[in-house]
Amino acid sequence: MKDRIFVGGGGEGYAVPQELLLKYANRHGLIAGATGTGKTVTLQILAEELSAAGVPVFMSDVKGDLSGLAVAGSEGFKLHDAFMERAAKIGFDDYTYDSFPVTFWDLFGKSGHPIRTTVAEMGPLLISRLLELSEAQEGVLNIAFRVADEQGLPLLDLKDLQSLLVWVGQNGKDLSLRYGNVSPSSIGTIQRRLLVLENQGGVNLFGEPALELADMMMVDADGRGRINILASDALMAAPKLYATFLIWLLSELFEELPEVGDPDKPKLVLFFDEAHLLFDGAPKPMIDKIEQVARLIRSKGVGVFFVTQNPGDIPEDILGQLGNRVQHALRAFTARDRKQLLHAAETYRDNPRFDTAQAIREVGVG
Repeated sequence: MKDRIFVGGGGEGYAVPQELLLKYANRHGLIAGATGTGKTVTLQILAEELSAAGVPVFMSDVKGDLSGLAVAGSEGFKLHDAFMERAAKIGFDDYTYDSFPVTFWDLFGKSGHPIRTTVAEMGPLLISRLLELSEAQEGVLNIAFRVADEQGLPLLDLKDLQSLLVWVGQNGKDLSLRYGNVSPSSIGTIQRRLLVLENQGGVNLFGEPALELADMMMVDADGRGRINILASDALMAAPKLYATFLIWLLSELFEELPEVGDPDKPKLVLFFDEAHLLFDGAPKPMIDKIEQVARLIRSKGVGVFFVTQNPGDIPEDILGQLGNRVQHALRAFTARDRKQLLHAAETYRDNPRFDTAQAIREVGVG
């Protein structure tokens, strides 16, 4: 079994193969670059290489162009010669057409297997983020969850939560004496937000049977890791739902997986596309939680790669946890673009052989 995977070509003429040791793949990573510079190709190459090495992969398919991993290409394809020429140029000597074991998932249950979790497993912090609640409204939601926990009430789907909130509202005076103010207006706001979530299709996420994480960490009979693809094109219409699900998945992996120390290869690698959505408008406790999980989940054998246009989209504390970087080209058409490019260059160590900012402008596509 090989101990490294191919990432791309570097050096003079991009002719020197660049590889990642599998034992470092759980050091987390960042794939950054402007639109059209080749991030999707990098995703595909990394997913294929990890799968071939026996590492399961989870990735979100925002644009609907990752499903081809399930079907092998052919020499009759019109770009076959260009592919072979490019592979030879970057030192990808063993490039061949192949299909990979793929499972498609979809929160809406239309383009893949449905993914479900329970309201109780999601928890009040993530649901508050999903519903964009204020601090006072989040407090009321926490009270509702506490009541359910103390009374042994199951919170499986949105109807359970809505019914619980009705009961909390009806008994608000008594609950206020014990837990603090339970405002009817806060209850009403939460119920309205739940209605909006239902209309966006969020009702499909909650219920049973809940997702078994082991289903995403399978290896086929040939020893290849399963590639799990989340259909995310429709999810982009509900970015908070998309971001909240990814954060929940990361948290569940952290809570359920056993410690494995420093394995020879990861147990699972996740690629979160449009990663800025995880952090846009997120309260500090949420960002702190993501940073904590990212820092500690390495010991569970899980690697996380954030995919975004600019490294500045990732909070500094989390960016500091990302030991692997694949930097595609950034463009600098405006003053803001130039500032972001310089900021991206500053996140790399100084290299006397070249100007990092200039190199990021000129790096090749793909």
